[in-house]
This record gives sequence, C-alpha cells and structure tokens, in this order.
Amino acid sequence: MNRTYLRQTLDAVELLGKLIRLGRKERKMTEEDLSGRAGISRRTLQKIERGDPKCEIGLVFEVANIVGVKFFSDEANSIRYTFGRHIDDKLALLPKRVRKAVKVNDDF
Repeated sequence: MNRTYLRQTLDAVELLGKLIRLGRKERKMTEEDLSGRAGISRRTLQKIERGDPKCEIGLVFEVANIVGVKFFSDEANSIRYTFGRHIDDKLALLPKRVRKAVKVNDDF
C-alpha cells in the first residue's frame, strides 16, 4: 500500500536528508564510513539522504546527530532539558485517554 504524505512533510524530510548529506561531506565521511558508524546499510543511508519518508525516525536522528546536524540552538543543554519538562507538565494536566465527544440529545 502506498502512503501519501503532505507536501510539508516531504519538504521537511528532504531538507533533513540534504542537511545530513552536507554534514557528512563537510566531515569528509564516505557513505560507507557513516553507515558503518550508524550501524545501518549504505542503501538505508542513501534513502535517508534522499529524504525517503519511510525511513525509521530513530535512524534518521541518529545519523543526523553523528554528522552534527543541530536541531536546537547551542544554548540549549539538551532536548530533554529544554522541551521534555514543559511537555511532561502539559501532558500531566491532560486526560490519559482521548475519547470522541458524545452528542447528547437533550431536546424534550
């Protein structure tokens, strides 16, 4: 089954793939070097660099981190510190489960 993606999603994964390729080339790493370091096949790395949206997100972030793609400003100590605490606080205030609203017919 073919999955369709929004244009913005495809643009974002393509941009991330290009940033990964740029980072790899700036570090003078071959595809073999980077794929070996990330523990993935060269073919998977090629898909990531092309912006294939079907690649596992964990692999994409792992490769991006290896080549130094910055996701947040250098001032932030870590993703968890910057965003995790605020998100955890928000999630704690929301219900554990989301249910569809039931329309009650109260016309008597």
